[in-house]
Amino acid sequence: MHHDLKCDEHYFAAVKDGRKTFEIRLNDRGFNAGDTVTLNEVRNTTYHTGRKVEADITYVINYQQQPGWVVFSIKLRDAQQRQGEGS
Repeated sequence: MHHDLKCDEHYFAAVKDGRKTFEIRLNDRGFNAGDTVTLNEVRNTTYHTGRKVEADITYVINYQQQPGWVVFSIKLRDAQQRQGEGS
């Protein structure tokens, strides 16, 4: 399954450069390992900047999360995304 998600610009930058390899999300979409995500950069929670990255969900866990929330690890689909090409 594929998920399109908003990602605040501060967190987006950390994902794009490889420092942030996880997401903490309300599991309202049934996230699973093997799913794909598009993280769409947003400013002030609503303005889409047009920048995005594609990633694979590699692991999902709800250990010690608030009810209904999960942590999932992500791996960028294209190494060029981490290097800032195609921004």
